Amino acid sequence: MKEIPQQPFMIIASNRGPVSFSHDENGEIIMERGSGGLVTALSGLTSHIDVTWVSCAMTPEDSRWQEGQLDTGPDEKSLFIKFITPDEQAYDGYYNQITNPILWFLQHSMWDVSRDPVIDRNTWEAWDNGYIVVNQLFAEAIHEILEQNEQNALIMIQDYHLYLTARKLRNLFKNKKSKILHFVHIPWPGPEYWGILPPRMRQAILDSLCAVDLLGFQTKGDALNFLRTCQSYLPSARVNFRRMTVRYKKAITHVRDFPISIDVNAIRRLAEEPETISFENDFKENFGDKKLILRIERIEPSKNIIRGFQAFEEMLELYPEHRGQVTFLALLIPSRLEVIEYQDYLDELMAAAGRINANYGSSEWEPVRLLVGNNYPRAVAAMKEYDVLLVNAIADGMNLVAKEGPIINRRNGVLVLSEQTGACQQLGKGALVISPCDIYATAKAMHQGLIMNDREKQKRANFLRNNVETNDINAWLNAQLTTLKDLNLWEMDG
Repeated sequence: MKEIPQQPFMIIASNRGPVSFSHDENGEIIMERGSGGLVTALSGLTSHIDVTWVSCAMTPEDSRWQEGQLDTGPDEKSLFIKFITPDEQAYDGYYNQITNPILWFLQHSMWDVSRDPVIDRNTWEAWDNGYIVVNQLFAEAIHEILEQNEQNALIMIQDYHLYLTARKLRNLFKNKKSKILHFVHIPWPGPEYWGILPPRMRQAILDSLCAVDLLGFQTKGDALNFLRTCQSYLPSARVNFRRMTVRYKKAITHVRDFPISIDVNAIRRLAEEPETISFENDFKENFGDKKLILRIERIEPSKNIIRGFQAFEEMLELYPEHRGQVTFLALLIPSRLEVIEYQDYLDELMAAAGRINANYGSSEWEPVRLLVGNNYPRAVAAMKEYDVLLVNAIADGMNLVAKEGPIINRRNGVLVLSEQTGACQQLGKGALVISPCDIYATAKAMHQGLIMNDREKQKRANFLRNNVETNDINAWLNAQLTTLKDLNLWEMDG
């Protein structure tokens, strides 16, 4: 694990925070860990560095909390939480009408362009009075923190929800010594896809992202696509592909790829917690000596869950010797179910799993076990026990499950990995790489993983573990800080 050099005062801004507050049946306030890949990754930083984290309130209890120091234990670093509270209509427009059905679908190349998107007056209302408004609130909250602290700060803005925050923040503060980093966790498609977005939206996004000092992406391809997009749609920008920079409005934005990762020690500790071990024992009791194919995903169309079930069904047809001997365990986390496309996708995948169980199952064997809910200890327990881990996303910025699984798995389980995930850039040599739409090849890869000899499994598992251990969450942050130093944008020791 790489050590992080001496850190400046750090502010993280993201739609969701590392924790959320609610109350139990007795009315007591309880704190729950945030979900999703972004929060999972960045939460690992908070045990190593002092952080002020700005995010949207997700519950009434979050709104009442407003801001304050989080008690993270005597040996942990300082974590200060500040919630912003947009009005309900503004947040709905920002989140349910712009960030997910528009930006998320665009960046995952998921639109059926003959039908979607339909950008009408309601969309523009959501943009002007939702997305712009919430990004302004983030900028004002960050500026308030900067005004209260005399230190220079590193401001780390996260993902597609906050594309307009940097420019709005630049308009509020003139401290050139504080630096803005923006990291995009999801894919960045080429300029031809961005051409579908109306010019005013597209211009505002590119203008703001070119207001940051360092812009990070998951892969080299994403970074190059951003430069190509600026070249196509920002006529006054000067794009330098050799230096990976954009010169715009008398400022320079440096563009790099920083593949995000996990807190290796934290997940190993969690793997040995009593709650995790209890789930692990339940899995062993329920599945007995059957082999286990595992997938852990948020319920999102880009995750390609239905084709994963179809590939399992194909495997049972191609290799009937696996019938009754293998269980496909799918741990699925609800995601954006207020968006109709996500509701429809949940219905479809439930039907696909039910069809397989009806056609192949028996009183002694349930081929697909599908569990819906956000239970991280249960997911960690399952990752310890898989024989094959399936990650077959159509498009995925990184996919941290592909990194978590090999760290704690006890069976030298085989990773079946989509070539369209960011993780493939680092982990492809140790995985069985598949095209996400090819269910025949995916079925054969799962079969290959189940019958692979121990020596080959050990070799692949060692490669994956060593890669993730070397390139952990500390290395991700260290790479950004070191880049700032190398570019003479920040002075630091270490």
